Amino acid sequence: MNKLFVFSLCLFIIGAASLCALATHITVHNASQKLVVVATTSMIADAVAIIGAEHIHIEALMGPGVDPHLYRAKESDVHRISQADVVLYNGLHLEGRMASILETIGGIALANVLEKDEILASDFDDVFDPHVWHSVPLWRNMVACIRDVLVQRDPIHAKYYIDNAAAYDAQLEALHYYILEAIKKISEKQRILVTAHDAFGYFGKTYGFHVVGLQGMSTDAQISVQDVRQLVDYIVNNKISAMFLESSIPERNVQAVRDAVAARGWHIAIGPELYSDALGDVSSPAGTYIGMMKCNVDSLVQALS
Repeated sequence: MNKLFVFSLCLFIIGAASLCALATHITVHNASQKLVVVATTSMIADAVAIIGAEHIHIEALMGPGVDPHLYRAKESDVHRISQADVVLYNGLHLEGRMASILETIGGIALANVLEKDEILASDFDDVFDPHVWHSVPLWRNMVACIRDVLVQRDPIHAKYYIDNAAAYDAQLEALHYYILEAIKKISEKQRILVTAHDAFGYFGKTYGFHVVGLQGMSTDAQISVQDVRQLVDYIVNNKISAMFLESSIPERNVQAVRDAVAARGWHIAIGPELYSDALGDVSSPAGTYIGMMKCNVDSLVQALS
């Protein structure tokens, strides 16, 4: 067996000796080379690329449109992780099936910087909403954590990272106020966000929307007939005018709800696609975090105002 196969096997069965060696490897950085950073999601990778720019090499495990809840690590991912100086992930079980691996190898969960009262709970004990980036103020805190990690791992370029992070934070602050201004076009009674899965709880809490999802916080959850019936009842009873597709969720789930609503004598429009768990294609307006958030709020304004 070649070395890569042996390493991969050891990683996935979480052998104690090999994982300790890997964690040690990740903490070592040769200052004469670029800092190698592996990020799980496209949102994290975007922030790392902006702050680290020319002094880092960033790789994202999950590209545009990839659902992190259902993602399974590939052998190539194991290789990239093994070569990284830093591994950054969201945490709060967003990465689901990879969570134990990421934690064991010494990856850094950015959501750990948040206060307990900032994290949304679910209907189940010890299960929390991982979609923190939909609240710009909370995302700014996680971006600050990225800055601190880069400074710690590569102190020679500390000022560079700090300056870039400060400039980016100013853009994020401007984004927050952009959203606050944009949603003024939507009356308060129309600020009801019905989506394929419950990914916008932080957005709703921060920006004053009532959020209803067909599926739970994780797309790994099964959708039951009861789930569909309850959502249809809610839409018809409250005369909801639009619900939204998501970039990483099959359209058939939303279409089933619309058909059931129509059978009850009510019409609901399917609004523009929202970006829930990943950025858009790099060449699209939603290819960055700021672009993605603006696309989402512009879509809401278009459909609900």
